[in-house]
Amino acid sequence: MKRMIVFVLLLAVSLVWSSAGRSEAAPTAPTLTKEEFDKANWEYFNRCGGCHGMLRKGATGMPLLQDKMLQKGTEALTTIIHDGTSGGMPGWGAVGVYTHEMSELLAKYIQLTPVPPPEFNMNDIKKTWKLHVAPDKRPNKPMHKRNWENFFAVILRDAGQIAIIDGDTKEIVSVQNSGFAVHTLRYSHSGRYLYTIGRDGKATLVDLWMDPITTVAEVKTGLDARSIESSKYKGPKGDFLDKLAVIGNYWPPAYVIVNGQTLEPLKIVSTRGYTYDTNEYHQEPRVASIVASHFDPEWVINIKETGHILLVDYSDIKNLHVTVIESERFLHDGGWDSSKRYFMVAANMRDKVVAVDTKTKKLAAIIETGVRPHPGRGANFIDPKFGPVYATPHLGEAAIALIGTDPNGKHKKNAWKVVRKLKTAGEGGLFIKTHPKSKHVWVDHTLAKDINAARSVSVFDIANLEAPPKTFKLADRGRIVHFEYNKAGDEVWIALWDRSGEIIIFDDKTLTEKTRIKDPRLITPTGKFNVYNTRYDIY
Repeated sequence: MKRMIVFVLLLAVSLVWSSAGRSEAAPTAPTLTKEEFDKANWEYFNRCGGCHGMLRKGATGMPLLQDKMLQKGTEALTTIIHDGTSGGMPGWGAVGVYTHEMSELLAKYIQLTPVPPPEFNMNDIKKTWKLHVAPDKRPNKPMHKRNWENFFAVILRDAGQIAIIDGDTKEIVSVQNSGFAVHTLRYSHSGRYLYTIGRDGKATLVDLWMDPITTVAEVKTGLDARSIESSKYKGPKGDFLDKLAVIGNYWPPAYVIVNGQTLEPLKIVSTRGYTYDTNEYHQEPRVASIVASHFDPEWVINIKETGHILLVDYSDIKNLHVTVIESERFLHDGGWDSSKRYFMVAANMRDKVVAVDTKTKKLAAIIETGVRPHPGRGANFIDPKFGPVYATPHLGEAAIALIGTDPNGKHKKNAWKVVRKLKTAGEGGLFIKTHPKSKHVWVDHTLAKDINAARSVSVFDIANLEAPPKTFKLADRGRIVHFEYNKAGDEVWIALWDRSGEIIIFDDKTLTEKTRIKDPRLITPTGKFNVYNTRYDIY
């Protein structure tokens, strides 16, 4: 009996010690006031969710699962957010976006249980739709005498605005309100309409023919979005020029078809479903890049988390026909090859680029390129040795990969292979650009850990790709990001991404700086989209 009592006592003490040990070993989540939580929640959904997922399950960025974040702790997480990493995570403190206190607040927030955002259905979308100027009240020709085909629409990211700049005179013609942190811009086939999409899910339609230039419609299709495209097909299957548009949501995961002239919402299609490889159900398969096919009335819609590429036939949206192509997971940005038959899209967390044939409607190839390819729209040119190539920089390594894109020509042996890798001045490359009339290829290193690299560009001579690039440091503040050529193809426009931003313009032939556009309205300029080059997919 005494032995039994002693055993029970020892067991009880052991359990208490074990419990205490577990309690001490298991980190506890930080506590936030409602005001602190709301502030961090807004920042996460508007700045962080695009890479790490609205449900924190990751994509371009690492998953931020609560147990892993608790193990890292507030101090380590604050350092990562503030200073960045060599793997492509920006140092938000280094660029002046976050203070140390804000970085610490977000570090605490991501140790809490993820809060799923609310859904957003068709009734919610319709309540946001505003038609400011009806189509029959708009002009049938340009009402100003400017060369509108050489306009540049410039994203003023943190201002929630778009600047329209005259490419001939370098004047800011107009500043239009848009959604927050616009991700990309597109034009209608006619070129007169500018479509914008903010990370807050707000889309706007701007009429470049009006005087003054006017936002004629707006709609909010969700709480987070990244992509927009218009209908650009005219042929045997009908005339759809400027008639429809599609918006790709991050949250709720869906694409929304709207009237191309008014943005009136017409149809919403969920993208939730199963991954192509493991057939696991995914709650957050986000819509990444979208382009309009040159062969059929179809949009190429890339679903990030499931690895599916959708060819959505918009000729009859009441009886929607969708071709589903299995490719690779974590699809992101991409662009056309020079023939505009093959769409090249990065599956960046798998270190690959996918080529899809929009003529045969089948997968053409999957190419391993390097650590986290991020082409933007990419760059097409003729390699003197390997023929037509498509180029992408990388987030995770200081390199450009050149992929052969001539499967049906005399360079077909190089098709869908990395024929060269060019060394750049830093990792963290977001965008690359050239032009059919140019002898150069420009690449940025915006998210490089080395701040000097982030403030520089690398320029390669197409005729001598074996030679190292010329590197130009363009600023002592902010970061350098994104390129766009003018209509003539002899100027390159580059953004200084900073609260007091600038547009830096280079002569592409001489590689000399021509001028800088400075204006207090240029708040955090990022993407710049020339009307002519964007509408005709010239890059």
